[in-house]
Amino acid sequence: METKTTSQVLTQQVKTMPQKPGVYLMRNEKGEVIYVGKATNLKNRVRSYFGSARSLEPKTRILREHITNIEYIICANPGEALILEATLIKRHQPFFNIRLKDDKRYPYLKIDVQNDWPRVYITRRIEKDGARYFGPYANAGSIRSTLDLLKKLFPYRSCTKPITGNDPRPCLDYYIKRCIAPCTSYCSREEYTEVVNQIIMFLEGKSDTVLKQLQSQMQSASDSMDYERAAMLRDQITALANTMERQMLATTKKEDLDIFGIARDKDHACVQVFFVRGTSMTGRDHFVLEGTSDEKDETILESFLQQYYESAQFIPKLIIVPFLPDGLDDLEQILSTKKGTQVKIRIAKRGEKHKLSEMASENAHETLVSLKQQWLSDKTKVEIALQEIQEELALSQKPNRIECYDNSNLQGTHAVSSMVVFENGSANKKQYRKFKIKTVAGADDFASMREVLNRRFKKAADQFVIAAQEASEETNTISDDTKWALPDLVIVDGGKGQLSAAVKTMRELGIYHIPVAGLAKRHEEIFLPDEDNPIILKENSEALYLIQRIRDEAHRFAITYHRKLRNKAAQQSALDTIPGIGPKRKKALLRKFGSLKALREAETDQIAATIGFTRRLAETVKEHI
Repeated sequence: METKTTSQVLTQQVKTMPQKPGVYLMRNEKGEVIYVGKATNLKNRVRSYFGSARSLEPKTRILREHITNIEYIICANPGEALILEATLIKRHQPFFNIRLKDDKRYPYLKIDVQNDWPRVYITRRIEKDGARYFGPYANAGSIRSTLDLLKKLFPYRSCTKPITGNDPRPCLDYYIKRCIAPCTSYCSREEYTEVVNQIIMFLEGKSDTVLKQLQSQMQSASDSMDYERAAMLRDQITALANTMERQMLATTKKEDLDIFGIARDKDHACVQVFFVRGTSMTGRDHFVLEGTSDEKDETILESFLQQYYESAQFIPKLIIVPFLPDGLDDLEQILSTKKGTQVKIRIAKRGEKHKLSEMASENAHETLVSLKQQWLSDKTKVEIALQEIQEELALSQKPNRIECYDNSNLQGTHAVSSMVVFENGSANKKQYRKFKIKTVAGADDFASMREVLNRRFKKAADQFVIAAQEASEETNTISDDTKWALPDLVIVDGGKGQLSAAVKTMRELGIYHIPVAGLAKRHEEIFLPDEDNPIILKENSEALYLIQRIRDEAHRFAITYHRKLRNKAAQQSALDTIPGIGPKRKKALLRKFGSLKALREAETDQIAATIGFTRRLAETVKEHI
């Protein structure tokens, strides 16, 4: 609840607010942004939050109890405030706002047309680099299916190597007709550019134009008796035609449309979008919104359209919705400005568009029902798994936070260890940690585990002891600079030996109340301290699935870090060990001499004549190589 001091501060802040359009940010006592709103009149809008509680929605009453500070940003007009609101919601993900679920950065397809030999690949960052972007897509599955389809239809390169045209032979993609091999000069730059342009037209919904181009190219190849190329184009035409047949005929009139349907259930809403380009529905996707309780349908739709088109790379001239959103005029003005031509948001009341609108809403409803069942199923399974682990390992409480440790090395070199964290059955990757082993020589997994656990828990040992003695939730956190919560269970990947090393280290630190278990890979046996016989979890049990997932994730994380260090060491040049040779001088030498062999054969005077070098430094280089 608000204290008197907080109330006075907020009252004073509201009094000093300007009566101008803008955006306001409400923060809680931790300084976190919990709500972002827009206003035509900042002072009047914010003041409405602090009137009689009876006039406020339940959600707004709860919000008001958590506000300790309010900031505002003045905008030139309400339209500018609308844009800024969407940007700030995506950045801060405030709890009390309507927000796109899991909106970290939606994936896009990028075609780097600014390069000589463009590629098509997935990115989550849009840059002003001259490339073409398509999206956003709702998830990685949506975009990967599109990428797979493009690769089947168009023979563009998927490799990342520099294209010189001098490679001795092409890769497998050429032989299976998935690339026209610019690496070996089997195609000209113009021919490759034509393929890329066809990809762009296909993504823009201009499949008919692409098909006509391919048919014309096939006829030309046939007329010039280039039957191999004609056959390749024939197969490409067949694949594209089959794809176009599978695309549903949406309208008889050629036009670009985005058609939205929406379904709601308590604190979630699902929006389904159909993409109509030309006369066909070229794709569809769905997005989930959170924080929708106590909000009007019109407000939810407005918030979604703001956030979706804030990052969308294509805006059609006509957007079909099941009902008109709040702030319709401002939305149309913003979208029109962004597109450069007039954009209209309309309800389809009859005809083909009306049928598509109803279909989008029906799909949104079915998708939300399916997602709810999935969420409920996942939540239930996690609860069952945690309960089973608690019972099988005889834990005093449910292991809501589990930490798992694994080592990785290659014959004792580049030894590392990983720590992964699962909270309530889900991976919390922000709290993962990787350790480079510092004090252990050779392949000694036991000593490595002792070092890692000592580094993990040493600074927090006093807090652990206090937590064990008082056994209270208030002390069940680490108060040092790591800010890690205490685990309810520690798992080390390995059998009795690893477990003994872990238990010994933690007991030496005075940590007795954190349960520790060792997981042997061979038979999925779980070893506990002071128990001779291992625990074997039931096959197909939720507990076993969760334990395996945690162990596999720790192993993956450790292996990934180990490979990274190993590859880095393998790529290190002999020049990296020479005193006085940094990246710039190394680059200058390689640019001038081309290779280490040529550098070894060079005279000292030649090296000294390199930009940035002296004779003394040149002599040092000669001595070392």
